[in-house]
Amino acid sequence: MNTFRTLHRSILILFAVVVISIVTLVHFSISKIVAEQSRAQQQSLSPAISLIVEQILKPLHTSEALGNSRELVALMEGNIIDEQTVLSSLSRMEDEFGLSFFIASETVRKQFNSDGSVISLVEGDVSWYFKYKDYPADAVADIGKWEDTHFYIDIKIYNDNEEFLGFFGVGKSLKSFLEIFETYKEEYGYDFLFVDNTGDIMLSSDASLNASYSNFTNLRELPWYTELPLNVQNDQALNNKLVTINEKDYLIAEVKLNQFGWTVFLLSPLTDRQAEISQAFIFSVVTILVIIFSLFLLIYNLLYYFRRDMQPDIIVRHASTLPERENLELAYDSLVKDQKSVSIALISIDDYYTMCDTYGKETGEEVLDKVVAYLSDNAREQDILGRWNKDEFILLLPQTGPHEAREMAQNLRHGIATLTPVSSHPQLPLTASFGISFTASMRPMNEVTAHAEDALYQAKRDGKNLVRLQLID
Repeated sequence: MNTFRTLHRSILILFAVVVISIVTLVHFSISKIVAEQSRAQQQSLSPAISLIVEQILKPLHTSEALGNSRELVALMEGNIIDEQTVLSSLSRMEDEFGLSFFIASETVRKQFNSDGSVISLVEGDVSWYFKYKDYPADAVADIGKWEDTHFYIDIKIYNDNEEFLGFFGVGKSLKSFLEIFETYKEEYGYDFLFVDNTGDIMLSSDASLNASYSNFTNLRELPWYTELPLNVQNDQALNNKLVTINEKDYLIAEVKLNQFGWTVFLLSPLTDRQAEISQAFIFSVVTILVIIFSLFLLIYNLLYYFRRDMQPDIIVRHASTLPERENLELAYDSLVKDQKSVSIALISIDDYYTMCDTYGKETGEEVLDKVVAYLSDNAREQDILGRWNKDEFILLLPQTGPHEAREMAQNLRHGIATLTPVSSHPQLPLTASFGISFTASMRPMNEVTAHAEDALYQAKRDGKNLVRLQLID
């Protein structure tokens, strides 16, 4: 016994020294990695900022500068508008700046375009003018001219007496944006989404998402967006969110365009970001993890064997300490009453009875202990782990949506599959299958677990070592 205690203290001291050294190394390595990632992020955002300034803000500043000119105000004020002079001036500006211009006159209720066309501003036929006339902002961004879709910036014009004279605007064809977006995508690898405060996509590097004949695509129509938590969707808070689109991971950065009330979402392929981080830093992190894992295994096995050999009678089976169904139902009722929403995960050790028949009951108990210990260590503080059947366990996950529960189950499934084998049979594979269900109302526990069991059996039928989700209709 004294030998065991001495060994125990020595190992703990050694462990503490090594951990302090590793933590110090990790601190410096992570600091360098964070600096490298920040540099990579800055490099990826710089071209995007340049594009926004050149393609969006520059036309805005151009329209604002021209809108404040005395020449433009003179064209628009007075009871009579010289249409030929207006069209000639607009045509000259188009030649000079390479943009489409228009004047929408309040006096004559007509819109004059730099291509020579004139449109009568009749309420009911032309919606944008009357919509934005009473709009509080003096600068408005909009999409229009559906036969050849344009991005427009509309500036309100006033005379010296602050009387509203109409709008002066600048437009760019959506085709020109798509060409520029495609060039940036080829060079830098990321996609753009310009979104207004209602979630409508105003501009995008994906041509299929751009407006067509006044029909806008909303963020909530995108499959990857609907996979995000509801609070993220409601706030459109996507900065630094990781999403999966067409089986590829993307990291999202966002830039606010307060001039129009828009947000620009920049979708960077994660593989490109990872490639920019120094391989030396990645190697350092991997090495640290290997050292920590190896040290843990060494200490764990030494303590296990000494403890088993010297005090075999004090080994406690973890599985026997878990709450049974009756207590779990009480806990579930309390969670549903207090938390409202609960996800349930049923976990079954794959081929458990075959394992017991082949290697013996003692090996089966070791497997149960290993799985229970792993689940206990990796569950959250608010989660409740319990015994369901001989080879099955249950996790109650309060305030956890079905998709978040599925992601947690995937992490636990992977962790079980990578556990070290039981000491007596190192060749024995260990995996588990998961079934997930969810409720946000006062349903009885057996109704929710019935769907979780169906999902678990589906995981077994599909090949085991899988996670399946079944929601209640």
